[in-house]
Order: sequence, then C-alpha cells, then structure tokens
Amino acid sequence: MIMISMIILPACGNQSKPGASASPSAPTGTDGGNKSAVDTLAVNVGPDPDTIDPALNSAVDGATMIIHAFEGLMTLDKNGVPVEGQAASYKISEDRKVYTFTLRDGLKWSDGEPVKASDFVYAWNRAVSPDTAADYEYMFDVIEGYDEKKLNVVAQDDKTLVVTLKVPTPYFLELTAFPAFSPVRQDIVEANGEAWATTAETYIGNGPYKVTEWVPGSHILMTKNENYWDYDRLGVENIKFVLMDDDMAKLNAFQKEEVLLIDDMPNDEIDAWKDKPEFHLEGQLGTYYVSFNVQAAPLDNKLVREALSLAIDREFICKEIGKAGQQPAGAFVSIGLSDSDPTKEFREVGGDYYNPTDYEGNLEKAKQLLAQAGYPEGKGLPTLEYIYNEGTGHQAIGEALQNMWSKIGVNVSLVSQEWGTFLNTRKNGDYQIARNGWLGDYNDPISFLDMWVTGGGNNDAQWSNKEYDALIAKVKSSSDQKERYEAMHKAE
Repeated sequence: MIMISMIILPACGNQSKPGASASPSAPTGTDGGNKSAVDTLAVNVGPDPDTIDPALNSAVDGATMIIHAFEGLMTLDKNGVPVEGQAASYKISEDRKVYTFTLRDGLKWSDGEPVKASDFVYAWNRAVSPDTAADYEYMFDVIEGYDEKKLNVVAQDDKTLVVTLKVPTPYFLELTAFPAFSPVRQDIVEANGEAWATTAETYIGNGPYKVTEWVPGSHILMTKNENYWDYDRLGVENIKFVLMDDDMAKLNAFQKEEVLLIDDMPNDEIDAWKDKPEFHLEGQLGTYYVSFNVQAAPLDNKLVREALSLAIDREFICKEIGKAGQQPAGAFVSIGLSDSDPTKEFREVGGDYYNPTDYEGNLEKAKQLLAQAGYPEGKGLPTLEYIYNEGTGHQAIGEALQNMWSKIGVNVSLVSQEWGTFLNTRKNGDYQIARNGWLGDYNDPISFLDMWVTGGGNNDAQWSNKEYDALIAKVKSSSDQKERYEAMHKAE
C-alpha cells in the first residue's frame, strides 16, 4: 500500500544518561573521558514479544531483542554489509556453492558452555523441521537437502561448519546474519520445549547481551554477556526493553525520561516534534499493506480484491496520516533494491502496476470491477471486518480505509487487537482483511516475494498459485542473475 519510514525518538542533549544507541557493538558513552554513571539504557521497541525464539520469530520487535542475545556466523555492520560474527573467517568454493566457516577461538554461550559448529547444524535443521513450524522455514531452501528437511550442513569439527547450497546464492552471507540462522542449544531446547525462550533462566544465548530479568507486561532486562568474544567493545552495561504497545504511553514515558528511545509515536504528534533535535526519520526497505484472506468469501473473488485495492487513496494516507515521508506504493516490492543491472532499481525496471496518484480514476475502475463481480455499488456484499493491532496510526489508517471503501458501497467494521492476539489471528487465517507490513530481510527482491509461495509461513493471505510457485522455484534454482530477475518481475 505505502512504502514506509521509521520514526526514531532518542533522547539527546547534555544529560547524565548514556547515548541512545542500542547497538550491541557501540562503545560506551563518555563525557570528558569519564564513563557515564548511569549503566542502564531503557528503550521501547514494542509490547511483550509474541516469541523471541530465533526459529519462531517473524516480528521486528522480537528480532530486535534476539540480535542482542544471539549472533550468527555473520553479522551486519552499520551499513548493512555482512561481516564476521561468530565466524572468524570463511571460504567459498570455486563454484560458489560450498561455504566453509571457521568459528572464532573460545566462543561461549552466556552460561559459559562452549559454542560449537554442531550448534548451528542443530538450529538450522530445527528451523526446517515440520515439527517446529517456523514462519521463516522457507529461507533455508537455498541449502541442499532442504526438500528432504535434512540440510547439507556439516560440522567437520567443533570449529568448522561446511554448508552446501543448491545453486550460488549472492545473498547467502546476509542470510547467516539473520536471526533465524542463529545457533541454539539443543540441550536447553529439548529440556524445556517451547518454554525455553520465555524465562531469563533458560534463555541462553551467544550474543553480546544476556537476559537477566524478564517481567511480562513490564520489561526484559539484558546485561552485557561476559562470555561474548567482543565484550570489551560493548556499550552500556544494561539494556532495558520496556514493554508497551500504546504509542501515546510510549511518548509520555519518553517525555518523563522513563525510556530514552522509542521507535514510533502518535501520528498527530509528528508535526509538533519533527523539528526537534530528538526526532529522527530513518528510511526502511518495507511496504505497509492490507492482507485479504483469499480463502474467505467474498474475498476469494479477485475482482473484489482488486476493487478494494484501487479504492485506497494512498497519497492521502501518506500525507495526512503517515506524515513521515512515506511514498505511495505502485507495487509490492519496496524501492531501494537493485535490479540485475546494479545501476537500476528493481522498482524502476518493474514500474508500477497501477497509478497510485490517480485516485479518482482508480475509484471509477474499482466501481466497475465490483459491478463485474456481481456487487454493483456494493449491493449484496456483507459487512467486511478489518483487523489491526493497537496503535493510533493503525487505527487512523483503518478509519481512512473504512471511509474510502464506503465510496464504492463496501461497509467495513474495524477491530483492534492486542499485538500477540493479532499476530496469531492473522497467521491462522481467522480474519477477512488485516493490516500487514513487510521489511526486507536482506538485499534481494526475493525477500519480498518468496513469502507468497503456497503454504509459506508468512503467507497470511493463504494465497496459492502454481504459476507463481514455479517462478519462485526458478528464482531459487537459477545462478543466472538476469534470469532470476526476469522471473521475479513476472512473479510480482
């Protein structure tokens, strides 16, 4: 629907508190050479996470917490470029299908046990196991053995991991930095089941911080992990993830200095804050969109779906509600991703599939499509339900959609749900229309496209199309970049 931006509000100015960067590798803040007396950085990135199991999480707030407690073979630097994390080095075979990673000396889990190459073997195979039912299971399909759910990932010894891919995959190193590719401890998981990732006592990680206190509905406290290989370069002693969902409550907490960073705020407050030094806008590779449950009538009719899509005034939503530099989306894959010719963007080559700036023309076409579907002026259509998670911005967009759809005769009721409930409702397909959003997981358009394959863990629309599945399979099996990108454009 719209290309999205991120609002970040960190405290600044001359204060006795540490800088607002929550980066695990950020150096400790100093003032005149003296270490800050305050050792806890309180931040808000969301409410109680649905899960912070690296294999099961598919939400941004959960991922933010996970990357503080876990680290993959590679990690991303401040420019998003993969650099060595748990791996000290790696070699790539001449055919670019075999990666050999050598782990750093002396790696340890937060409880002092050694990190071994076999921990990665276990974690990756656990992620693709049908018993785990991981949303991101499909991300491992570039690895040989994926179809058999037995990945060709071998621990030659405690420090050497060999990964064999189906075909050369240019973004594979980026994948190894993604939270789902983090190692997990087999003994901890098997002893505690899914509960292992719900308490400070059992949430054992290998990252820069460790969970030392977890109070549901209040906060998750992480403390520097003394067993982390790069401990001396870590920043503040503690990071306190204050758990809140209400964006007005977040802003109030920020103003009271109960938290020093929030990553969103009420949209109607943006104009008052946008010129203040604390206010920052960060671009994101992402798209905010609406999911139609295609298994639920009348949304199983593509003419109805297209009519509803065309009846959305994206420019109004961006300018009057978003207010943060969002751009109307003329297609699903975000701007900012290159094409096979790196001098051109994927979006530039693919173009828009409709004109998001011609709202009046789109509205007329929407009315025609609805009539073709058998619902002239919306007559005969039942009231549809639109669900969204709590937040004034999501509510404002829901109300705008409700008004826009009424212009073509479609009545819509709005239902707000708590974050965890909302995620499960949407994932289980127990809805008609739902708010949704997607951020690119790595620098390749396939990150926006492979989620829609039949049965995909993040395919909340329950959509299935054999031709589409075949195109995505072609993308994943081809080593010819031009062929890959042509298939991705067709798929989109």
